[in-house]
Amino acid sequence: MKIGILGTGNIGKTLTRRLSEAGHEVKAANSRGPETIEADVLASGGRAVTAAEAVVDVDAVILSIPFARIAQVAPLIAKVPTHTVVLDTSNYFPFRDNKIAAIEAGRPESVWAAEALGRPIVKAWNSIGAESFAHRNKPAGSADRIALPVAADGPRERDLAMTLVEDTGFDAFDAGPLAQSWRQQPGSPAYCTDLTRQELPDALAAADAARAPKRRDLGLAVVQERFGAGVQPDGEYLVRLNRAMFM
Repeated sequence: MKIGILGTGNIGKTLTRRLSEAGHEVKAANSRGPETIEADVLASGGRAVTAAEAVVDVDAVILSIPFARIAQVAPLIAKVPTHTVVLDTSNYFPFRDNKIAAIEAGRPESVWAAEALGRPIVKAWNSIGAESFAHRNKPAGSADRIALPVAADGPRERDLAMTLVEDTGFDAFDAGPLAQSWRQQPGSPAYCTDLTRQELPDALAAADAARAPKRRDLGLAVVQERFGAGVQPDGEYLVRLNRAMFM
């Protein structure tokens, strides 16, 4: 499969490596230019390109950028053919992205993002922390393999996304339409709790739309009090913290 990845932060780097290792033809781009993408990110066969080149002649475009930049890439995504599947890995955090009135009023984040981009999208890889994503992948069939929810409105888009999630070393779980993707966002039991395929369905079902933003902000407050603003704790701590709020 031909894949373009916009964003080479922690999630984007791992996506580039894993999907290249799985045999896909991967082009990776960031906002600073192809010369700034580290060699180790491309060691498995990925190719560094400009953002404009990344979205040309591909089967899928993966947005691995901060949620606040979704609207900024809309003009670029507008040039992508309708048959190309667009996947989004981002999460909305008011403290970082500035509050968006429609989301604060209860509109699902991914629905807002799809409207901002002017096309259907798939939500995937947003429910796992960068450290777990980089180090906790397992072969298919492993008993403790982490499962990741995939939300999409169309069967073709869902099937493609689930294939790619499996290729990155995790069980893909059909989480329903995009409007239900809030169940895998920050503040929900499925977010950064590293659950298996057997555990994930109950976590998605237990999500509470009214409580999720409060839990999201509570988790952030705990991290800031424990480590200080701007400091990212290790992935194991984040999983323990998120599990403690729900389990």
